[in-house]
Amino acid sequence: AGLLSAFALLALGLAAVGVYGLSSFVVNRRLREIGIRMALGAEPRSLRRMLLKEAMAPVLVGAALGLLLALAVSPVLEDFLYEVELGDPLTYLASATLLVLAALPAAWVPATWATRADPGEVLRRR
Repeated sequence: AGLLSAFALLALGLAAVGVYGLSSFVVNRRLREIGIRMALGAEPRSLRRMLLKEAMAPVLVGAALGLLLALAVSPVLEDFLYEVELGDPLTYLASATLLVLAALPAAWVPATWATRADPGEVLRRR
């Protein structure tokens, strides 16, 4: 159980790093657009919200699909479950929530970084 927990934490960490990497890549590609929006008067809060929505949408879809797949596969893995009911909603909900909570700061950091950049510097650099 300890080894499986360690691998689960490693997988969760890799998922968070992946979300961070993808979010950083997307923000970097859109930095000129973000600079223009900020120069035209867009609120940093609204830009952060826009970037977070775009980063978290695939995470939420993946969590939902993962829940459906886990429900579909759980009868096959019934022998491996220990002290967990086959359709235990708390376990499924906790795992999906943990994934989303791990991805949220990973998406928040690049969005915050992009909205703190100086629009003039961003537009001159590109």
